[in-house]
Amino acid sequence: MLLGPGPSNPDPVVAGAMARPLVSHLDPFFLRTMDETMRDLRAVFRTVNHHTIPISATGTGGLEAIMFNLVEPGDTVVVGVIGYFGQRLAELAERAGAQVRRIEVPWGEIIPAERIAAELRRGPVKLVAVVHAETSTGAHQPLTAIGRLVREHDALFLVDCVTSLGGMPVAVDEWFVDAAGSCSQKCLGAPPGLGPVTFGPRAMAAVRQRRSAPATWYFDLELLFRYWGEGGGPKDRAFHHTAPVAAIYGFREALRLGLEEGLEPRFARHRAAHERLAAGLAALGLSLFTPPAHRLPMLNVVRIPDGVDDGAVRRDLLARGIEIGGGFGPLKGKVWRVGLMGANATTAVVDRFVGELGEVLKKRRETASVKREA
Repeated sequence: MLLGPGPSNPDPVVAGAMARPLVSHLDPFFLRTMDETMRDLRAVFRTVNHHTIPISATGTGGLEAIMFNLVEPGDTVVVGVIGYFGQRLAELAERAGAQVRRIEVPWGEIIPAERIAAELRRGPVKLVAVVHAETSTGAHQPLTAIGRLVREHDALFLVDCVTSLGGMPVAVDEWFVDAAGSCSQKCLGAPPGLGPVTFGPRAMAAVRQRRSAPATWYFDLELLFRYWGEGGGPKDRAFHHTAPVAAIYGFREALRLGLEEGLEPRFARHRAAHERLAAGLAALGLSLFTPPAHRLPMLNVVRIPDGVDDGAVRRDLLARGIEIGGGFGPLKGKVWRVGLMGANATTAVVDRFVGELGEVLKKRRETASVKREA
């Protein structure tokens, strides 16, 4: 059971789809599959953006594609940093040549919209980037007010929804998001290897108005969409790269399953699993690190009790067939990160995990007691 911060266990139907016979990446059947994948991915992102695809790279690659296409050297970029992955966004912007202004809060907290507004009032800003679901801290950053502020100041709004997409509401169009990036292996429930992205009209206008080509060939959107196709454009597709055909088979099936379940019921299932986990942890005398007001449903950050060996407990759980994640940065050795994503966001999975964790902790305490007495 993959109960860390990702990947999650895919539904067996998804794995079955990936075993279907391969065709060429330019085969007419596969081109139709690409179109269907784009259609369903738009529904999950809740957008009408034509430029919505799973990039042939992990979620990190998708975010890099966004940053290196939208940002040019010398641009001013404001990045909200509420944990490790906000720091990653800032570094991506710096590597794209931006002048980066960071807005930072202590790990576990979120950024008030007024702090974004204050940065926007300082002068022209090309782009504002934030993490919707901070995987390092389990915190949920609200986006509605920020998106409105960014649009009012005529900047672009980039959102990292790697952990949130498919497990809680993500409303790209409603929240004035110009570009967003996620991954295939978390709440969407497919194996790792694809980076779902979406670009709105304002983002694509910025791409087309660049002073020079982006410093990446593989992630150049102008080239990518000659392969994936332009809305209302010619149906001929130009070769750009060999797409991972089997991975897109699986991703297409994962999207189908999610839409068949219904997004709202899927979000409710993730929330219910989180609440059951929180209750189960409390019964074991454990608590969550993230303040209740902005906890994520799919990524739970658990405080490690004093005297408990982080690595030993995770090794014991792994021996029982359960993987969870540790903390990093200032939370290294202080927390466990427990993911309830996609097919794993169920009562049965939570109950098994809480039961196994309780047994592991009990045995560890008994062993420590025997050693003290000796």
